[in-house]
Amino acid sequence: MDHDILIRKLESLTRCVERIEEKRPPTVDILIDEIDTQDILSINLERAVQVSVDIGAHIIADLGTPPPKTMGEVFDILAKQKLITNEVAEALRKAVGFRNLSVHAYDSIDWERVFDIIHHRLDDFRLFADSILLHIQK
Repeated sequence: MDHDILIRKLESLTRCVERIEEKRPPTVDILIDEIDTQDILSINLERAVQVSVDIGAHIIADLGTPPPKTMGEVFDILAKQKLITNEVAEALRKAVGFRNLSVHAYDSIDWERVFDIIHHRLDDFRLFADSILLHIQK
């Protein structure tokens, strides 16, 4: 496992979360009305999910376990290996669902759901990053 790659990816994840925090509007109505804000937030959420999957896949490749069949399964495997909690795995599996919708059906995004994610679920990414950092420091 290449620790430098994981550290760079964790830094990228942190930047995405910070960018979301900087740009998240105080109300859902503002989010619904501001297309540029929607773009900034959705791309950074997509990136946060993707880099989390990449981090997990990198670690799984080193564990000698069968590779995940889906992006969401990455987090299930990490939870089974006790590298992240079941709660974090569940939250990030749901985030993969958002990412897939955002990438493949952008015109049908539920901005109220995005508002909830950017105001109440960013700690899921932080908890994930903290768990991975603990793992690579061992």
